[in-house]
Amino acid sequence: MFHNTTNNHHAVTISDDETDELGRMRVRARRKRKKLGNRRLIRKLLVKYWMLLVIIPAAFLLFYEATRIGLRPSASKNIATASGNQDDDRSSPTLVQGMHVKSNLNRLDPTTHVVAGIRERCLKLLPPEKLEQLEIPVEEESSLPIREVLYVSGNDLSFEGENATLSQLRAEDTRFNLFTGNQTFEERDRSFEVKETTSAHCGFYSVDGGFRISDEDKSFMQGCKVVVSTCAFGGGDDLYQPIGMSEASLTKVCYVAFWDEITLKAQELVGRRVGDNGFVGKWRVVIVQDLPFSDQRLNGKIPKMLTHRLFPQAKYSIWVDSKSQFRRDPLGVLEALLWRTNTILAISEHGARSSVYEEAKAVVKKNKAKPEEVEVQLNQYKKDGLPGDKRFDGKKALCEASVIARKLTPLSNLLMCVWFNEVVRFTSRDQLSFPYVLWRLKAFKDINTFPVCTRKDLINSMGHIRKARPLQK
Repeated sequence: MFHNTTNNHHAVTISDDETDELGRMRVRARRKRKKLGNRRLIRKLLVKYWMLLVIIPAAFLLFYEATRIGLRPSASKNIATASGNQDDDRSSPTLVQGMHVKSNLNRLDPTTHVVAGIRERCLKLLPPEKLEQLEIPVEEESSLPIREVLYVSGNDLSFEGENATLSQLRAEDTRFNLFTGNQTFEERDRSFEVKETTSAHCGFYSVDGGFRISDEDKSFMQGCKVVVSTCAFGGGDDLYQPIGMSEASLTKVCYVAFWDEITLKAQELVGRRVGDNGFVGKWRVVIVQDLPFSDQRLNGKIPKMLTHRLFPQAKYSIWVDSKSQFRRDPLGVLEALLWRTNTILAISEHGARSSVYEEAKAVVKKNKAKPEEVEVQLNQYKKDGLPGDKRFDGKKALCEASVIARKLTPLSNLLMCVWFNEVVRFTSRDQLSFPYVLWRLKAFKDINTFPVCTRKDLINSMGHIRKARPLQK
């Protein structure tokens, strides 16, 4: 028998179709690997440059908004004013650096805040019908520890060169002058003593000291029992007409604005003239001649702090900084801030800081006073023992003081005198000296330091719109 020794072979036949399929599989595999690689690369790029993806669109959006705002029509119509008298209101748009802007002018809407989940008005005024019936309280027998303040005056002012004139003193930038008197440190310490009859420097030291007012204006001021006052010296701010008052207040309250001749001329140039009766709208404009200080901020402290010297017959006063528009009924404000709380002084708290030492750092940082002047003031206060407390007797120590309401009593008058002397002696930043004065005058307890929320309800702030110019026709 023959054996078949031939090896067994299996033939594998590969068709053309199968060859194509393998090629496609390899292509798909390569594509998949490429996609995975691209995804990893994109992921890496996103992780590395994600911030650019946020910043670039934001920058384009900001540029677009800025361009759109710049192309808006410049004229804007303000809210209708409370009075139809053109002289009484400032209803035209205000021009600031070549642009018309819409402001808070003539807004009467209340400012509110949330208390225990309930939205309440910050300043709780009486209803309108009760405001019309408000009367100035009858003077009662005072139980305050000070009954009389004697104001230091005379002609014994001692400077280097006894024959120095007021203009020479100004040129040398001397803070103490013929208006203030030369208060010594010993006299300064005595002025804080609480006695039934006490004495203090309180401006108007000499008849040659400046701040001269006409007899006609003095006569008008003598007749004021309640006064709302402001001032603008050296051109200063515009005069914003008060709004929101009751008919009763119009007959019982004086509105007085103190200007110097520079401000008078600046306002006349833009068409705002004092009438023959001495008024611009509701404000009686009192022109002051011969201002005693070269620093206009210091001149502004005279009507702000020495109201009792300017209005000797007044019982109550409200001070409003010139950059603001007073927008509430003054008798209603006195009722809410003084009469209802049984206090003799109401002053607005500082919104940003609480300590005099914190405020000093901010004043220097913002270049609002010379660092060496602030240092001298703080060193003296530290030497006198002023604590860095943020609250005195449960009240915030630092005040903003753009709105001050007070009953003109011997005690509140003394507080204002010694406060004025501090801004003359040191810096004109009155926020720095008020906590010290309040701390030194320990008998002064009847004070209402109201929050920023209340201040915003009292005034329309115009701080961002200064020295308005007439519109071009």
